[in-house]
Amino acid sequence: MFTLNCKDRLLVVDKPLVMGIVNATPDSFYPGSRFNSTQEVLQQVQKMVSDGADIIDVGGQSTRPGSEELSAAEELERVIGIIQSIHFNFPNTIISIDTFYSNVAREAVLAGAAIVNDVSAASRDANMLPVVGKLDVPYVCMHMRGTPATMQQYTQYENIAKEVLDYFIQKIALCRKAGIKDIIIDPGFGFAKNSEQNLLLLKQLSVLKLLDAPILCGLSRKSTVYRTLGVNVEEALNGTTVLNTIALLNGAHILRVHDVKEAREAIKLVEAYKTKGPAM
Repeated sequence: MFTLNCKDRLLVVDKPLVMGIVNATPDSFYPGSRFNSTQEVLQQVQKMVSDGADIIDVGGQSTRPGSEELSAAEELERVIGIIQSIHFNFPNTIISIDTFYSNVAREAVLAGAAIVNDVSAASRDANMLPVVGKLDVPYVCMHMRGTPATMQQYTQYENIAKEVLDYFIQKIALCRKAGIKDIIIDPGFGFAKNSEQNLLLLKQLSVLKLLDAPILCGLSRKSTVYRTLGVNVEEALNGTTVLNTIALLNGAHILRVHDVKEAREAIKLVEAYKTKGPAM
């Protein structure tokens, strides 16, 4: 069991949690997660909360392969009003800000966010770790090489599980040095990894339990799902549920998803399966 101090609200991770994705961006890889107005966002958040989301993750910048990078100012313009509206209308919901800019992280937390989710693990902004340490909120530290625009050029691994583990050992030490108390690790499925590597890392996910930190898995509707199945992203929900189930069986503590209801059902079934007695 883990506990996360989310701005004086304790989030207990004694069973898997669901993080619902809200993209305040017109170019997210999955059209179903794009929202053009605050009202649309609030309607989606209402559905996610009703379906069982524990966290709502708000992002203003696409990090799909080859995406172009927005400035911090542009990102702030997209997300701050939305975070304020979610916080006002759903005061009991924990909000995460998906950003690699320390200034966006700071302003988002002031606006109501209580977790910082950084795909760059502070490699993009050297101020990120000190800022999060001072904000005293949980930090999602993700594995990636390069940037979203270049990451698919860096998919060479000799032993992917070991290299990801070593990466997190170093990153966690830096987080601790910066005063960050609650660290969540994200192996970064799809970030500087091809489909074969994603599946291998998923198979070996339990290795990351050595880090003694909550493991977040973001597999929702990614190319590993739809390319493996030969379908498009809109048809990738069933495949996403299969991979989420495998992630849960291998030690995932948080599922970051577009489809909350299905993720919650997977968790319920896996937890029921785990509580049964030993096999005959």
